[in-house]
Amino acid sequence: MKRPLKVLEGSVKRHPDGFGFLIPDHPDEPDVYIPRHNMDGIMSNDRVEVNVTKEKGGDRFRGEVTRVISRSLKRVMGQFIEHRPGYGTLFDKSFGWGADLKVEVSQGLQVKDKDWVAAEILTYPDSSKGFTGKVIALIGDMQDPQNDSLRALHTHAIPFEFSKATLAETDKFEDEVDPKKFSDRRDLTSINLITIDGVTAKDFDDAIYVESTREGFRLVVAIADVSHYVKEGTSLDDEALERGNSTYFPNFVAPMLPEKLSNGLCSLKPHVYRAAFVADMNLGFDGALVKSEFYEALIQSKARVTYGEAQEVIDGSTPEKIKHVEKEILQAKDLAKILMAKRFREGALDLDLPETEIELDEAGFPVDILQSERLFSHRLIEEMMLTANVAVAKFFGEKQIEALYRIHDEPKGEAIENLQNYLNAFGYNQNVKAGALQKKLSKALEHFQGHPKETIVSTLVLRSLAQAKYSADNVGHFGLAFEDYTHFTSPIRRYSDLVVHRLMKAILYPKKGYRLLGQGELDTLGTMLSACEQRSVKAERQVKAIKKARFMAKFIGEQFEGIVTSVAKFGVFVQLRQYDVDGLIKLDLLGPGRYEFDPELLILVERRTKETIEIGQTMKIQVVRVDIEAGQVDFMPVRSQLEKGSSEGPETEEDGRFENTQVGFKGPKGKDLFGVRQYVSKGSAEGKKSGRKRGGKKSESSHKGHSKNKSNKKHRSSSKNRDGAGKKRVSRSRK
Repeated sequence: MKRPLKVLEGSVKRHPDGFGFLIPDHPDEPDVYIPRHNMDGIMSNDRVEVNVTKEKGGDRFRGEVTRVISRSLKRVMGQFIEHRPGYGTLFDKSFGWGADLKVEVSQGLQVKDKDWVAAEILTYPDSSKGFTGKVIALIGDMQDPQNDSLRALHTHAIPFEFSKATLAETDKFEDEVDPKKFSDRRDLTSINLITIDGVTAKDFDDAIYVESTREGFRLVVAIADVSHYVKEGTSLDDEALERGNSTYFPNFVAPMLPEKLSNGLCSLKPHVYRAAFVADMNLGFDGALVKSEFYEALIQSKARVTYGEAQEVIDGSTPEKIKHVEKEILQAKDLAKILMAKRFREGALDLDLPETEIELDEAGFPVDILQSERLFSHRLIEEMMLTANVAVAKFFGEKQIEALYRIHDEPKGEAIENLQNYLNAFGYNQNVKAGALQKKLSKALEHFQGHPKETIVSTLVLRSLAQAKYSADNVGHFGLAFEDYTHFTSPIRRYSDLVVHRLMKAILYPKKGYRLLGQGELDTLGTMLSACEQRSVKAERQVKAIKKARFMAKFIGEQFEGIVTSVAKFGVFVQLRQYDVDGLIKLDLLGPGRYEFDPELLILVERRTKETIEIGQTMKIQVVRVDIEAGQVDFMPVRSQLEKGSSEGPETEEDGRFENTQVGFKGPKGKDLFGVRQYVSKGSAEGKKSGRKRGGKKSESSHKGHSKNKSNKKHRSSSKNRDGAGKKRVSRSRK
């Protein structure tokens, strides 16, 4: 090989045909093509070192893998194909391994041919022993919906069982807090701290207290003091770090901490003593942070308030059982309005997209998929958490210590160029590409408020943004328009927040054994915890997609109204109005003609009739296939709507085109490439219009008059997305 131009490190993506591409660690470096013969033994997402040369007569770079830095997979999941008792193969159906895995069944496991299993990799494809492993867990029947969450956990190698050592450490803790043992802490048990969470929440990370002052407001945010219990060097800490965060599925949680801590000793339950770490802040009437103080405290929450109940207080109908904290909730409402207005003035993006709630029966089957309610009470608690996170980040800056920040880079040129094209196609011709990008994007979002394309535009803006991540390099948070931002408020479910607590205590309480971390350690933690977060996001999306496919299976052959949410070379995505489930219509199913993609106008054009398909267009579709294993739903258009003016009549089953769809097809694995979310509302099995429709943007006043039951509806993840970790305003994966 020629002398290399450079040596790069990064992760590899393996193509089904055997060649690959290096995605360099440094974002300014272009992707590097790796030929098939040099991919032997290399698996998708492995971290490698590559010698890079430039190809003759072109601009493409070619690479040669010189060493594997680290393997991405330690465990895999697949269908066990038995060769003889106790031995078999897991076939590389994803084409990401580069070889089939030969496995031996661990003693004590009763595994049958074609069972789904999890296997630990013993040797990799480049080993002289070949690609070998050991079956360590039986997942069972993939058709059983009870196994959906288990499958996702194994697929993404997310730990969900705690070791005996960790459970033994946890058992040593007392069941309740003895206030006598916390006499050195500030006593806040007399003030009206409250928690505001979802109906199903059990892990209460945070409690708030707001009071008016002569200068503005006092905001107290009391956070579960996890660092008091989870110490470095323990098995409990090691397993929390390995998980990185809790992972949430419908009706199931894989927690970061054992239940005795997450739902018990650390959870800020009402009317019991709890150890807390407090951010005590003074703010002006304009929402500006004037002063902040941080300290360990002993607290006692005075009420466990649900989002629905808090909304009733805001709307003037306070439930009797929380009358004693009505004043605090109303003061929190006033402060939240000021803080929101301040953020949006300063350029924060208002992408307050709805979420989906999937209701399951006891067997794990989806019985309903509905759009969760976004109340002002959700925003209220989010504003309190955002303020505390900013105050802590500023504390680090003032003390000039290395810390772990939550950062969000400004979007790159190509992403904004694509967004500009979409906005132009929607008739918005203002330039968003140059200067003051935050405010220009905010102005574009304002332009489409109340417009039929509002949700689509918000989604497209969201997809143009970079992913938020953890880093020791404080570059600010673009989406929230904060110069300083970290995660402080959820240490029960995020290890990053536990790190932040320890760093703060190393400064505030130098004799308690906490330590500061160097930039190298923090960089490693940032990379690892960002990866753990994305791992959970992918697993959560997988389970939601599988559940939605299970739900839509009963509608095969039925027709629904929908709206085109994405247009691509391979087809279009359509989101149903009634159930807010999206599906793919493959290009060759769009009609009898030939459709071509126009990259400038971002539409599909039929060559002969010049019929067009564009984002925002309504379309009547028929459900033709679901793939539960892949979590995909496939549609085809009801043909008459695309053939108006054509000499052909509507397509029938007899003309052969529909017949071809009966065996179905799998959409591309990059099905979510355009970020089409699945917002789902109620509706009948017959597809009637009795279901709840998506409306325009909700204001605070639009929530008034909601019934109590309706107000209390919420997605399980709403409580965990409250403070910018990834709440949907800028996206859970991007916040």
